[in-house]
Amino acid sequence: MEINKQIEKAKQGDQVAFTFLLNYYWNEVYGFMLKRTENETNAEDITIETFSKAFDKIASYNAEFQFNTWLIAIAKNVHIDVLRKKKSSLFVEITEEEDHQAYNIADTTPSAEDELITEQNLSQLLQFIKELKPHYQEVIQLRYFQEMSYQEIANKIEEPLSNVKVKLLRAKKLLAEIIQSRR
Repeated sequence: MEINKQIEKAKQGDQVAFTFLLNYYWNEVYGFMLKRTENETNAEDITIETFSKAFDKIASYNAEFQFNTWLIAIAKNVHIDVLRKKKSSLFVEITEEEDHQAYNIADTTPSAEDELITEQNLSQLLQFIKELKPHYQEVIQLRYFQEMSYQEIANKIEEPLSNVKVKLLRAKKLLAEIIQSRR
């Protein structure tokens, strides 16, 4: 009964309900993905993506089904998408002519123009990050620039691991919205 109340609250946009659902189901979804991927980082990334998609689409959740079954179905789909992306990036059909062109490339170091574009993109990304609230900036900085694990971040900011996960999930979503609005 409590779960159904929290789901209804989440459908209304209640952040506390989202946190409750994330905490309640995290281990189940993560454990399921860990068995499938046999890789903690991949399982964690897929689990975060699963909750992100589930929370974005929570209005479409059908109460006739168990919530955890719905989450697992989303997790399976996210995992399939990840495998497809990985497979498509590994095998690219190229013609013999393209193969010769690739073989004849002498220097693969970035040109001055490439470095400038990369610098500008990073600069722009940092500007977008500065538009986030400070606590979101902090978790983005720690995770992606200092490459800390979720547990290391939790220890550093003295918050529970689940809060760190939710903050990162929310920060990435807000950052994506900022970037989309600027295009």
